[in-house]
Amino acid sequence: MSRVFVRQATYESRVLRPMIFEMMEAMGGAEIHKNSRVLIKPNLLSPATPQQAILTHPAVIRFVVEYVLEKGAQPLIADSPAIGSFETILRRNGILDALRGCDCECRPFQNSVGVDVGEPFGAIDIAEEAVRADVIVNLAKLKTHSQMLLTLAVKNLFGCIIGYRKPEWHMRAGVDRQMFARLLVQIGRTLKPSFNLLDGILALEGDGPGRGGIPRQVGLLVAGRDPFAVDLAVCRMLGLDQEKVPLLKAAAENNGPLPEPEIDGTLPAIRDFRLPCLTPLIYGPRFLHAFVRRQLLRRPVCDGGLCRLCGECWKICPAGAITPEDKPLWFDYNRCIRCYCCIEICPFGALRTAETLAGRIVRRAAAMILPSGPVG
Repeated sequence: MSRVFVRQATYESRVLRPMIFEMMEAMGGAEIHKNSRVLIKPNLLSPATPQQAILTHPAVIRFVVEYVLEKGAQPLIADSPAIGSFETILRRNGILDALRGCDCECRPFQNSVGVDVGEPFGAIDIAEEAVRADVIVNLAKLKTHSQMLLTLAVKNLFGCIIGYRKPEWHMRAGVDRQMFARLLVQIGRTLKPSFNLLDGILALEGDGPGRGGIPRQVGLLVAGRDPFAVDLAVCRMLGLDQEKVPLLKAAAENNGPLPEPEIDGTLPAIRDFRLPCLTPLIYGPRFLHAFVRRQLLRRPVCDGGLCRLCGECWKICPAGAITPEDKPLWFDYNRCIRCYCCIEICPFGALRTAETLAGRIVRRAAAMILPSGPVG
């Protein structure tokens, strides 16, 4: 049984700093020692302010850096953003100001090395800085995710796949959400971060993980040695069964359901956290797949009033399904694999998921027969 620490928290330094130091010590702080190469991996998806709740808060990053420096170790803060320059993200989120006076390196991942994560993926390219680090401190954000329902501690490690290799993996997994979840699980089990802190003080609900989400004050810091235990604890807080969460379902495929974590602290019951609607990405006999994809699946749509034709969505689309002809954008839903990378990185919140009329009718009919229905 893995221990998960849950604490009521704010971003005030007098509250947060001693709390992070206490959590790091309880998770095995002695593992960090003089000259240890410590990778601090926050969620730095795209340029955003702390109030938007898209990125790991700069105060969390600052106090983890201070802890590592007090141990005499060498901290490196690194990530691979989906959009925007690394320096712009640091400045917009206030990280540059927060780290002022700290002797630490802060940069994007630079090099990849091939690492065997197991079948069916084999060797994949992962950031060398993550593979070579003596210690990984995983600083995730409590957010929803339009494809995976939630992006927590394990999903945060996908940022160790550099740049456009991320959408390439979305394409290789295709419309099989569980195959992508399995990839995330195997990356998590390969990297095995020693320390996992989840910033749930200001969380993001709704159509996350980008600007389509809605900030929500939750007031929690969650931490543990095992990122899967941290994720499971959060799902318990939200009242979610493992089978309803793609990543946890994939983690249970070989060894059965994950063991319940031992909670140190008080885990509140939050049952009104707004989650995105996850519907099957493909179903039915093969000869109907094209029809199903075109007519029944949830799809990305564009709000022409918000879209500025900046180009970020069609640059990142792994399937080449977006045509930048005019507002609103035109989507080829036969090619679209529903990875929702476009929604994730849209800097103006112009993209969201929508259900087709036919899909709504089928879902409601299915719900009458199977009341449990999809998560939503």
